[in-house]
Amino acid sequence: MPQRIIPNLWFNHTAREAVDHYLEIFPDSSEVSVSHYPTEGLLDFQQDLAGDVLKIQFRIGDLTFSAINAGGEFRPNSSISFLLNFDPSRDPDARGHLDQLWERLTADGLVGMELSSYPFSSHYGWVEDRYGVNWQLMLTNPDGDPRPFVTPELMFPHAQTQATEAIELYTGLFENSGTGVIARYSELGELPSEETSPQALAYADFTLAGQWFAAMDSAVPQDVTFNEGVSLVALCPDQAEIDRLWAVLSTVPEAEQCGWCKDQFGVSWQIVPQDMPDFSQPEAFGRLLGMKKLVIADLS
Repeated sequence: MPQRIIPNLWFNHTAREAVDHYLEIFPDSSEVSVSHYPTEGLLDFQQDLAGDVLKIQFRIGDLTFSAINAGGEFRPNSSISFLLNFDPSRDPDARGHLDQLWERLTADGLVGMELSSYPFSSHYGWVEDRYGVNWQLMLTNPDGDPRPFVTPELMFPHAQTQATEAIELYTGLFENSGTGVIARYSELGELPSEETSPQALAYADFTLAGQWFAAMDSAVPQDVTFNEGVSLVALCPDQAEIDRLWAVLSTVPEAEQCGWCKDQFGVSWQIVPQDMPDFSQPEAFGRLLGMKKLVIADLS
């Protein structure tokens, strides 16, 4: 099944550099496509990007990412990270390969959780790389159900029940969806704090349109939350699907621009047609800039 939802990473004039870095350090990776800004017809704040890379699609494992080359308005943070599963049942040297990638990702990065043994994994670490993208590297229990190498994980900032509510909303919105592992803090022992709901999720994974995602309610207060630094691109086959998703996921009018919107939890989405025009042409790019919800008939 073609990938329906693409994680989009925002870079401050460094998309080409960042993608090249990922293609170098991830062994199973490749570039899929690249598009460029037009050389004219840009807004004032975009003038220094004329003719530069606009977007690069690339693949790590079975997951396609998108890297947008823009300004310094946004930066990825820990609210959406990428869980990397190193499975000894599929890779005899899983631990060694985890250690090698950890060394590359932590170079000029910021370690959030040291690479060590934890109750949920014998070998695990969390790192924010030099570009702000967060990665969780985990040696997977080979006796568990198989999961893909890369799983996007959403961390909701309060230890309440937002993760459960989001999973229910998303799995009800996309076809071929369902839940997998569900682990609540109350099932793992003492709650992290008095404010933690017994129903708060320590971890859960689920599928949307056949793709694996994960979610959790943060056990500790967070000074960051969802932003446009990492968004989710939902590819739509027709206008009816754009309209349907937009009606549910767009809840913040001031965030509506060029197909971008925010849902009730603050997660940024891009609701776009699966066949987008060539925006290197000034006329097509100008039509895009003039829209909030995208109208396919008016894009070309």
